[in-house]
Amino acid sequence: MNNQAAAIPVDYAALSPDTLLDAVDACGYRTSGQFLALNSYENRVYQVGLDEGLPLIAKFYRPGRWSDESILEEHAFALELAAQEIPVVAPLVIDDTSLHSHRGYRFALYPRQGGRWPELNQREDRLWMGRFIGRIHAVGSTRPFRHRPVLDIDSFGTGSYQFLLEQGFIPAHIELAYRTLVEDLLQQVAGRFDSAGNVRQIRLHGDCHPGNVLWTEKGPHFVDLDDCRTGPAMQDLWMLISGSRDEMQAQLADIIEGYVQFHDLDYRELQLIEALRTLRIIHYAAWLARRWEDPAFPLAFPWFDSPRYWEEHILALREQAGLLDEAPLSV
Repeated sequence: MNNQAAAIPVDYAALSPDTLLDAVDACGYRTSGQFLALNSYENRVYQVGLDEGLPLIAKFYRPGRWSDESILEEHAFALELAAQEIPVVAPLVIDDTSLHSHRGYRFALYPRQGGRWPELNQREDRLWMGRFIGRIHAVGSTRPFRHRPVLDIDSFGTGSYQFLLEQGFIPAHIELAYRTLVEDLLQQVAGRFDSAGNVRQIRLHGDCHPGNVLWTEKGPHFVDLDDCRTGPAMQDLWMLISGSRDEMQAQLADIIEGYVQFHDLDYRELQLIEALRTLRIIHYAAWLARRWEDPAFPLAFPWFDSPRYWEEHILALREQAGLLDEAPLSV
């Protein structure tokens, strides 16, 4: 295939239609010239039509975000799961590699997978998701990642809020309130981790929310392992529950009932649910800030970086402070 040498781009400005179609052609496919941009902000993802056969999905990685080794480790995890007949959409291996480069852009190709977002409002669907994640974790626990990041308080919490302060994203009139609140919150989060004890760290999906799942008549398929990392098993479970405390407790009970059919769960990790949610809220705001110079982000998130957004953000964090003071969910 064509592995055209070029300087590594700093953004997506040069990722033109011709470039993306040429990249797929260089992998041995004859594109039809038709493509459709799919909903993705961290990377650029397209459905690309072929002269013969079904369309492919081309995923162009954000320049500078991951090393080649970390991307290949993501791919290896997906391929390992697929080899165990776990319904994860894995990259295509072409010329002995799943990671390709064209004009400096690194990309991977995937078979197209249809489906809809899961609703998870039925017990059987929650049991199904629990079994699915249990199977993923049964594989994920067999060996460690070597190049993927770890979900921890420093990277998701401390590094995130300090970036927001240092880069001036927090409005001056609430900067002190924000700093004080987050520092107190991170102490509460650390307390929850201390209460949970030395829980096992395994390979995770890492971003296991319903938007990363496609549901068909055959059940769920995960389509994106871009944020796979090392962390506690609960990180792949808590984002599937929502609503009141009683509703979340019932939903979690169903998910765990399915999960433990394939993988043991350390129930001390129930201590981590609100701690992990708090870290995600802080990290998400910093993620938007770190990507704000990408033209796609102001278009997609026009409400970000407004005084109202930050006031509501602080309210959400104060709610988390209250939740962290409550007893954890139980099943």
